[in-house]
Amino acid sequence: MKIGILGGTFDPIHFGHLATAEAVREIFSLDEILFIPAARPPHKLNRSITAEHHRLTMTKLATRSNKFFRVSDMELQRTGLSYTLDTVNELHKIFGQSTELFFIIGADSLADLSKWHAARELVAKCHFIATTRQGVDVDFSAVEKFFGASAREHIHRVTTPGLEISSTDIREKVRQRRSIKYLVPEIVEEYIAREELYQ
Repeated sequence: MKIGILGGTFDPIHFGHLATAEAVREIFSLDEILFIPAARPPHKLNRSITAEHHRLTMTKLATRSNKFFRVSDMELQRTGLSYTLDTVNELHKIFGQSTELFFIIGADSLADLSKWHAARELVAKCHFIATTRQGVDVDFSAVEKFFGASAREHIHRVTTPGLEISSTDIREKVRQRRSIKYLVPEIVEEYIAREELYQ
C-alpha cells in the first residue's frame, strides 16, 4: 500500500488542506490519505490551540465525502510532544513495513526539515512530498547536501492547486464576524458557528 499522511493542527481544516491532499493522492497514485490532527506540535507550544475534540470532529466532517480520505486520532491519544518519527513508526506497525508512507508538507517546511527530530532517520523511513506554495523558493541543493542519497530517493517536490488559505486568517475572520464561506466546507462552517469557536 501507498499511504499519504497529512498532519497539522487543523484549527480549522480548510479547502487548502483538502485540495492539496487530493492533488497529491492523484499525482502519486496513493491508496488513501490519512489526516492526523496534531496534539502538541513542538513548534506551536506558545500558541493556544482549540480543544482536541473540536479539531478532530471538524477534520472528520471535512473529509467524510471523499472515500480515499481517513482520519486518525493517534497523535491525540499520545502523551507528551508529537514527533513525526513516532507517528511513522506507529503507522509501520499498523500497516506493515512494506507499506510506503508519503508525508505531505509545504515547501516552506522543506527548508527546515533538517531541524526536525531525528531528521535523517525519518527521511530514510518514509517519503516526503513538498508541495510548492506561491512565493516560497526553497534551496533544494542544501536539503540534498544534508540528507544525501535519501533526499534524491525520498524527497519529492510537486505543484498543487494554489489555494492560499490560512487557518490563522479564518480564525481572525470569525473573531471579526466576517464570512468564511468558500474557505472551509459548509459543514465545518456550520460546526464553527454552532460550537461558537474562535469568538
